[in-house]
Amino acid sequence: MNTTEHILATVLAVGIGSAALASTQIPAPAQDRPIALIGGTVHTVDGDDINGGTVIFDNGRITAVGTNVSVPANAERIDVAGKHVYPGLIDADTYIGLTEIGSVRATEDRSETGSINPNARAEVAVNPESELIPVARSNGVTSVLTLPSGGVISGMGAVLNLDGWTWEDMTLRAPVAMRVNWPRMTTITAWWMRESEEDQLKQRDKNLKEIQQAFDDARAYMIARRANGSAHEHDARWEAMIPVLEGKLPVVVDADQLEQIQAAVAFAERENIKLIVLGGYDAPHCTELLKRRDIPVIIQGINRLPQRNDDPFDDPFTVPDRLRKAGVRYCITEGGASNVRNLPYQAAKAASYGLPKDEALKAITLYPAQIIGVADRIGSLTVGKDANIIVSDGDIMETPTNVEMEFISGRKTDLSDKQKILWEKYKEKYRRQGITN
Repeated sequence: MNTTEHILATVLAVGIGSAALASTQIPAPAQDRPIALIGGTVHTVDGDDINGGTVIFDNGRITAVGTNVSVPANAERIDVAGKHVYPGLIDADTYIGLTEIGSVRATEDRSETGSINPNARAEVAVNPESELIPVARSNGVTSVLTLPSGGVISGMGAVLNLDGWTWEDMTLRAPVAMRVNWPRMTTITAWWMRESEEDQLKQRDKNLKEIQQAFDDARAYMIARRANGSAHEHDARWEAMIPVLEGKLPVVVDADQLEQIQAAVAFAERENIKLIVLGGYDAPHCTELLKRRDIPVIIQGINRLPQRNDDPFDDPFTVPDRLRKAGVRYCITEGGASNVRNLPYQAAKAASYGLPKDEALKAITLYPAQIIGVADRIGSLTVGKDANIIVSDGDIMETPTNVEMEFISGRKTDLSDKQKILWEKYKEKYRRQGITN
């Protein structure tokens, strides 16, 4: 074998090995006949639970839900008696697909250069081969809102289904919202803060000025475009903001602190734009303001520490229930990318601290779909919606529960992931050594 042939053989061998390793992440084929899930406890979310119910879906859409439904003759019948059938879970704040290894810059596509990037589109940077996708998927998360981060105006987010060959396959809807990192309105004096209070205030004022200037420039651009049409010079940044200024797309603002939330709401009212609060730790302290303007809150993590030394220990755990009691729309997110699989346990923590269990389930299914504008497609087991469905052997919010089947747009999805492959690998190692426990 000459050198060229040897190199070619090596490349082919590596390619075959890589393909074998990636086989657990091969996207599912399109649904080719009706599927009926028969006999399970069906959690419709937008209606009552159905014991011994049936869910039928065809061509990626739900066609029937109930107890007395007619199963098509050509349907694949799957007995799920004793199992639980849920709509796929939705995480409304992730950067999944935009990151892989935090310390490796080449795998990080969350943040663009510069501070004003409304034209940055999350979906086009998504890596469908990310190892984090099957990990999230294997615990029931079928859809996510992926948002860029960094700078002051980070860019446009997209709703992704967690299965597909390309980002085009995965994109359910885009763009759906523009992200703005609202600056802290007060200073931090903690030991880890290296900037002086004066420098913090200068940075805050600079960021606020940049946000205002961006909206002023975009509005002037929109007016000029309407007056001059295509004759006006095209600017991708301000063009991207026109749907926001027209009220067609909301702005997601990162705001935990009370003063941040109040300032962001005042700005949204002044600019006449739709607002979604992301974070929302202090949102229960301004519920009248949020309710009056119908501003929803994406609660960023329930399992976290109190933000202030004198806060009750359970303050983060009770945010959802306090918002619910006040009539403020909300949903729960795990956030980030590597821990999206833990989304149901965030809801479980809220349920253990006062949030009714049915509300906790809605907070990770129907409510995020409503808040991010895709409830016509996903979020509940409703006739006409996409067949994003999970089947589990127990309550999805309990840690011993396993997701046994999953369908995304009707396609039966592979539930393997890197951790499961490693578990099987080392289980076999010890089996060969005669160790069985």
